[in-house]
Amino acid sequence: MLKYMHKHLCKTSENMAAQFHVILFTMLMLSLFSSISSLDYVLTRGSSLYVANKDEPLFSPNRLFTAGFHQVGDNAYCFAIWFSEQVTSENRTVVWMANRDVPVNGKSSKLSLREDGNLVLVDAGRSVIWATNTKSSSSSLRLQLNDTGNLVLQEGEQHIWQSFDYPTDTLLPNQLFTENTTLVSSRSSDTFFSGFYKLVFDDDSILRLLYGGSERTTTYWPDPHKLAYEAGRFKYTESRIASLDSYGQFHSSDGFDFTSADFGAGSQRIMKLDKDGNLRVYSLIPHGKKMKREVQWQAVSHLCTIHGVCGPNSLCTNSPDSGSTCTCLHGHKMVNPTDWSYGCEPEFKPCTHGDCDFIELNNVEFFGYDSELLVECNLDSCKKTCLDDRICRGFQFGWKTEQKVFYCFMKRSLRNGYKMGFNSTMYIKLPKTLVASFDQNIRIPSSLSCPHPIIGSIIRAFEEKHNDVKQYGVILVIGCMIGFIEIACIVIFWYYTSKHSSNTEPIYHPTATGFRRFTYSELKKASCNFSEEIGRGGACVVYKGKLSDNRIAAIKSLKNANHQGEAEFQSEISTIGSVNHMNLIEMWGYCAEGKHRLVVYEYMENGSLAINLELGKLDWATKLNIATGTAKGLAYLHEDCLEWVLHCDVKPHNILLDSNYNPKVADFGLCKVLDRHSTDEWNFSMMRGTRGYMAPEWAFNLPITAKVDVFSYGVVILEMITGRSALYQTSGESCKSGLGLVNWVRDSIAEFHGSRTESWVDKIVDPLTTGEYDPRTMEKLVRIALQCTEEASEARPSMSQVVDMLIHLN
Repeated sequence: MLKYMHKHLCKTSENMAAQFHVILFTMLMLSLFSSISSLDYVLTRGSSLYVANKDEPLFSPNRLFTAGFHQVGDNAYCFAIWFSEQVTSENRTVVWMANRDVPVNGKSSKLSLREDGNLVLVDAGRSVIWATNTKSSSSSLRLQLNDTGNLVLQEGEQHIWQSFDYPTDTLLPNQLFTENTTLVSSRSSDTFFSGFYKLVFDDDSILRLLYGGSERTTTYWPDPHKLAYEAGRFKYTESRIASLDSYGQFHSSDGFDFTSADFGAGSQRIMKLDKDGNLRVYSLIPHGKKMKREVQWQAVSHLCTIHGVCGPNSLCTNSPDSGSTCTCLHGHKMVNPTDWSYGCEPEFKPCTHGDCDFIELNNVEFFGYDSELLVECNLDSCKKTCLDDRICRGFQFGWKTEQKVFYCFMKRSLRNGYKMGFNSTMYIKLPKTLVASFDQNIRIPSSLSCPHPIIGSIIRAFEEKHNDVKQYGVILVIGCMIGFIEIACIVIFWYYTSKHSSNTEPIYHPTATGFRRFTYSELKKASCNFSEEIGRGGACVVYKGKLSDNRIAAIKSLKNANHQGEAEFQSEISTIGSVNHMNLIEMWGYCAEGKHRLVVYEYMENGSLAINLELGKLDWATKLNIATGTAKGLAYLHEDCLEWVLHCDVKPHNILLDSNYNPKVADFGLCKVLDRHSTDEWNFSMMRGTRGYMAPEWAFNLPITAKVDVFSYGVVILEMITGRSALYQTSGESCKSGLGLVNWVRDSIAEFHGSRTESWVDKIVDPLTTGEYDPRTMEKLVRIALQCTEEASEARPSMSQVVDMLIHLN
């Protein structure tokens, strides 16, 4: 009996134990799946999303949107938001990107919410590619993708950062577009790199579309031929805000409103600035297993009115049958056969006065880039004026009905050309041999074509870290809970065995950012043990070297590796590596190894402007070209960069000349970067620059703006004109605030005030400079330089205004 009772109790105990394990297992699994489900919506402090785990993105609670790593090329990824129904990268409608211009590697890159509250995108080499620059100590901090498609970093109910404030090329319903936001088009249909077109609120509070692919930014929507009130817009309104609501109604504070063709609830819409420069509203319509986009509204009905659509030296024509077509002007050929945005280039050499004539293009206009306006003139006088002007490429001739006079606009560049029934006629200056072969009735139309995809292949080696196995934590827990401990152990054993079996030291080359990282031994070999010194500054020495691909380079080595030197080095890396302009020095790479900090630039054959001025090698035409090119480079830094840049040390030593004596601004070691959404004033902890070129703001502790570079530029121009040093002073004169040369020029002009027999220009110009100069042109150039060196910063022009004045010197 006791034996039976014992057996029965044991059996009952076994059953209870089994039931207990089943209940415990079920509770653990429910808890696990609940935690896994929450990962769909929230990223918490200290956690990461890995590019390798493409099946673990963030989802919005309604599952409409997904945030994760989107493939943009071969082994190249961007962190993005897209519609969840579009699973593969090929057919996704991406609505936001964090790092569109700097993709990360497809292995070991991750998005992390750090313990300090900063959300960072880290590349495989552990460098931070993108960050929100936020800080928080709140325990409730989390990153969440909302049902609206807004990626939000929030503390409780407070948003400390959101993707809606930093759009790329798309606006979602009820996403506010303000004076602090900008839409930037993609470069093409297959690449997400920043393109040429922007949607902004201009300084006059009007919503505009801009083209910035050339050296100047132009407006093409609303119609630039119309005044604001004629286009139905209100200028200088108190607020600058616009949005598209969920019903398809768009409203802007400047008075611009429209309703999409499918007005009403239910449709999923987006507003997108397309790569062709047109602003469109799309509805996403289910089409089988895919989502098809249908246009419900567009800003520009005729593509030819969009600037830059065919590039320079080409003509865009609208046709009901074939749509928009691009054609090179007579005597020109395409620069890039696959991409019309590069336009066309001449197949002839510039002609002289007697060898030139004009071809006639009826009902054609080339918008902008005018050098002169002539009124009350006839056709012959317009032709003569253009023939006498070496920079004139042609002119637009027409009749002003209101004034009842003929007019002609002289063109220094042939851009934004289109044929759309204008009453005016365009005359293009060409060699007579080409004019004789021109037939206006012969056209070889070419349909608008997209550039081929730019595939970014990022091939790198990686330094694996033990803490990378965190991404497999959930998988290991599941394996333990369901009894596959052995498999997990095998995986871990294989992982560590394969890791420690590698003896290869990794080398990381960030090719996606346009430059590479060199080893110190590479640069030592390239420079023949740093044997040929070509320049020296207060904190660096520059050597000439030959890279492994046979390019001649300038290798700049920082003398010190202390905190200040490191900051200067990082400033050059982050700034020069992201800018691209023909008048800015091109950076090829850098080295950060131990105490060594080196930067690799393109080599400039003719050295610095300072050396050339000292040797007297420059003629007047070359000096004018240097003045214009330098101004264009600085204008790009101040106004056209995605981040505005202040150089802080503009002087002849930092203006380098290539083999054709074209200038390139260099040495950004003292630069200061300003975010576009900040104020226009910089904060500095110390004075920056070189004595003689520093604006008075530095000495008097006044607010520092881009006008300090304008002042330095003005001093450089005066140096080129006079041949005298920036610190030049007459005997017995003290150089106050570094204005010695400036004061001397002003005093020289004042001495000749009212004189009709003598010119002050002849007194101040450098007599050793060869070549002829036009006294009127020189006088204008001096006055531009003096305007740049006004003591009051608000009296100085901006660099873009300086460029405009220099272009119109003649």
